[in-house]
Amino acid sequence: MTRVLLTGFEPFDGESTNPSWQAVRAAAAEPPTGAEVFAVELPCVYGASLAVLRVAIEETRPDVVVCVGQAGGRPDITVERVAINVDDARIPDATGAEPVDEAIVPGGPAAYFSTLPIKACVAAVRAAGLPASVSNTAGTFVCNHVFYGLAHLIATELPGVRGGFVHVPFAPEQVVDRAQPSLPVASVAQALREMVVTAAGTLTDIRVAGGATH
Repeated sequence: MTRVLLTGFEPFDGESTNPSWQAVRAAAAEPPTGAEVFAVELPCVYGASLAVLRVAIEETRPDVVVCVGQAGGRPDITVERVAINVDDARIPDATGAEPVDEAIVPGGPAAYFSTLPIKACVAAVRAAGLPASVSNTAGTFVCNHVFYGLAHLIATELPGVRGGFVHVPFAPEQVVDRAQPSLPVASVAQALREMVVTAAGTLTDIRVAGGATH
């Protein structure tokens, strides 16, 4: 039985909901066979989000950690390749903090790659009939902050754990009055289940093109 920790975020930037948490909660409520899945909601706050994540990892002792966040405007489910060691806020977090060009871990590596089989995860989601792709930027907001913090924790303290980050589009109810792409939460939850199964059973990623020209 593979122990999996899924995390989503509270609403931010004036939204009343966050599909990352909705989908994580739904995926954990009906986990795939062979996986014990835990769901934790993170605050959209620099620093505090990593503190909550650390406690969740200590309490659940997962083999795999998949952190999930909302990327409004993206049309598909994007599995992140790399986290970078910088906070550079375009909008404030939930406490009003707006760090600019600040290291997440002073003296830490410039970047970490995901330790999930990102391309195999994308292939599994597509095979389930849902749109997915590899993303080469997780931004510089709290999502990247959590992704980098998770990767640093794995690299320095939890070598037996694998983890990474996934961005998801708006939910349909968030785009009723604006022209933005969206995906139903149920579809995102199914994609997360496919990723859980893939991450649990795939130690070596598939070798297919997943890059970008810009």
